[in-house]
Amino acid sequence: MQPRSRISSLVIGIAVSIAAIGAATAVMLLFRERVNATSVTLIYLLTVVILASVFERWAAITASIASSLLLNFFFIEPYYTLTISEPQNLVSFFVFLAVAIAVGHLSATSNRRRAEAERLYKEIEEAFERSSEAEGIKRSEKLKSALLDAVTHDFRTPLTSIKASVTMLIQENEFGKGSSKLDRHGRADLLNVIDEETDRLNTFVESMVELARFQSGSAALKLSLVTAEEIIVKTAKRAKEIQRSHQLVSNIASDLPHLSLDPRFIVEAIFNLIDNAATYSPPNTTIEITAKKNNGNIRFSVEDEGPGIPVAERESVFKKFYRSQAKAGQHGMGMGLAIVRGIIEAHGGEIWVESGKKGARFVFDLPIDTDGR
Repeated sequence: MQPRSRISSLVIGIAVSIAAIGAATAVMLLFRERVNATSVTLIYLLTVVILASVFERWAAITASIASSLLLNFFFIEPYYTLTISEPQNLVSFFVFLAVAIAVGHLSATSNRRRAEAERLYKEIEEAFERSSEAEGIKRSEKLKSALLDAVTHDFRTPLTSIKASVTMLIQENEFGKGSSKLDRHGRADLLNVIDEETDRLNTFVESMVELARFQSGSAALKLSLVTAEEIIVKTAKRAKEIQRSHQLVSNIASDLPHLSLDPRFIVEAIFNLIDNAATYSPPNTTIEITAKKNNGNIRFSVEDEGPGIPVAERESVFKKFYRSQAKAGQHGMGMGLAIVRGIIEAHGGEIWVESGKKGARFVFDLPIDTDGR
């Protein structure tokens, strides 16, 4: 990036950060009597993280400092001054400032490292096509290093949220006795953040291990004879939480033959497709699962009512670390569809994505006489 362009981008980022924090403050002031300090703090942190994901670190740091000052001025008594009368509020202020800056910095760094990893990934693909194997191996080592950085920062993002929540709970325990600023709901919110981000870390580790096993061919399939209906019923039970926001319907042809497959992995594959459909489609819409006979295969499909996937992206969505641009603001690990393809191909099948009646339709065939090879 040219220096002049970089300066312009920096100025725009800082200006947008100040405007965003100001807008968030204006909205929260309308409900100041109804919201507690915990809710205000979490809203400011969320705004900082969003800004850090779009702009560079200085925009995030600006947002962190601005939100800290506005938190003090408008939401910590006495109002409309930068004076803090209570010792515990002073501690809360500096804890929030430190956490906000750390969150913004780590989020901005994570995005920059991820972009660098994706750039290097594309470079190595091009290198293999136009240069010798020796050059490809050399660039592969750079890619491994960059991907390791990206994975490291995928760990740091949930760890940052966990650290922020734990810090606030510790601070509340040490300084909040007798004049607690965290009510029961506030503490529950922080504990939920810790629980969700811990699950996210666990899912990420499991996904990395599972994808590596399928790509290396070391995944051991435990084959058994099952029907398409049994698979879909098990998947629907696992997707119980998704059905709170989306309607799950199935359309299974009658008299389908049994399939020889590993039910655990096929259920995992279909669940990932349902989860992906829920992520990229509006709430209260329908996700349809179908199963029918097609030549010598059983054809499964999962269709949503989202914006669909552009033709140019339909192959890329199955690559690891790839994130579709179809819905801005959605953050994921970019591993789910890569794992799905690995599972289907391990069973001798094929998977692709096409246009559905309204949104995207993921389709895969499993051979009726599959033996897992």
